[in-house]
Amino acid sequence: MFEHIQSFFQNLTQSGSSKDFPPDDLPVAIAALCFQVMEADGTVSKVERQRLRELLQEHYQLSSGKLDALMEAGREAGREAVDYYRFTADIRRHLDEEKRIELIGILWDIVYADGERNEMEDHVIWRVADLLGVSVRDRVLQRQQAATHKNIPEESEKQEDAV
Repeated sequence: MFEHIQSFFQNLTQSGSSKDFPPDDLPVAIAALCFQVMEADGTVSKVERQRLRELLQEHYQLSSGKLDALMEAGREAGREAVDYYRFTADIRRHLDEEKRIELIGILWDIVYADGERNEMEDHVIWRVADLLGVSVRDRVLQRQQAATHKNIPEESEKQEDAV
């Protein structure tokens, strides 16, 4: 009976995606943060999802099936997380400062994929950048570059975002 219960709980925590990508895998942590940014404004648009797929494909060159598995593992990990620290701690261990700044740029790229920037998305990226050790200056520069790339005019910024 005990083995049956144990098997039940193991099956709950395992899915097709977790077989390919363990929850503590760096690509899963990155995908999870991306999903958390996308979900911050309450909606995940098709264009945001598509942009995430493109970015993950560019960085990891995965087959379509593996890419789907990574996206699902990231989505699941993001939903299960109670905070961002779980992911940012792993990322800090594996990525140098330059790559962490680049990741913040990726998060902004996803935010601007739908042509809009929301204060909740701002907050999530601010918090993630802080946990990753990315300076306010670098975070703002990455946001400005993403906005410029999408031809979106920057709104007047708050005092904390002054470069």
